[in-house]
Amino acid sequence: MRASFVFSEVITGLRRNITMTIAMILTTAISLGLLGGGLLIVRLIDNTEKLYYDKVEVSVFLTNDVSASDGQCQQQICSGLRQSLDNNAIVEDVVYQNRDEAYARFKEIFAAQPELVKLTRPESLPASFRVKLKDPQRFDAISKEYTGKVGVLRVVDQDVLLNQLFEFFGSFRNATFAVALVQALAALLLISNTIQVSAFTRRTEVGIMRLVGATRWYTQLPFLIEAVVAGLTGAILALAGLFFAKGTFVDDVLKAPIEANIIAPLGYADVFQVSLLLFPIGAVISAITGYVTLRLYVRL
Repeated sequence: MRASFVFSEVITGLRRNITMTIAMILTTAISLGLLGGGLLIVRLIDNTEKLYYDKVEVSVFLTNDVSASDGQCQQQICSGLRQSLDNNAIVEDVVYQNRDEAYARFKEIFAAQPELVKLTRPESLPASFRVKLKDPQRFDAISKEYTGKVGVLRVVDQDVLLNQLFEFFGSFRNATFAVALVQALAALLLISNTIQVSAFTRRTEVGIMRLVGATRWYTQLPFLIEAVVAGLTGAILALAGLFFAKGTFVDDVLKAPIEANIIAPLGYADVFQVSLLLFPIGAVISAITGYVTLRLYVRL
């Protein structure tokens, strides 16, 4: 088999149907880019879960009268609650946070939203005990013991808030995968149509090749390579798109929560590792689509 002939046929096929080739590459790039975006969200969730694994706390918020009158937690109600938490067998550590400290943390977390910070006053944030449990799964025991006690406004498990955050990320990931699936279907149809058109325009030379003894595999190979080239080119564009989105959009959107240590950072290494999966996926899917098309719809 002459490699030069095969590759010349591939170039000829891609150039002959240039508009369909461009459409095929762009659709493949979009579907692979969306797939890569979904995989990056999965990595973001995994990294954030690791970030919070050892930091999950229970917040025991104090009532307004205690928060306003006992900023140093020295009076009987507040100090009694603190002593009770310190002596609790399932509690590892207790940190008291008064209103001013809560407000300072609030401003740090929402530094990217100055209007929200302006509308919020320190007196609207209650004082609290940030409680680290020896076993984060024992929240129910703490909640049952301290909910309703004098001076306690409510008991909140940060794990519940984290689960809500992860559910939001999960919903966004699922939506991205759904759009990627639709785009992938469009890309597969375009690949199939392009191969059929390419085979039809070259039916005369292919027929001559078969008459002089060329095998079916030999005549089909250029079309398969065309599909793989389109898939790999789409993967390259998807890779460039992911890096561009990371540098121009994602970093700006996630800057404040990352700096506040709310979510884990997403680095270029994560984008690169996810992008490496796009090349084999693009090549394999394109090759399979081309092969099935040639077997079912094209007789070479």
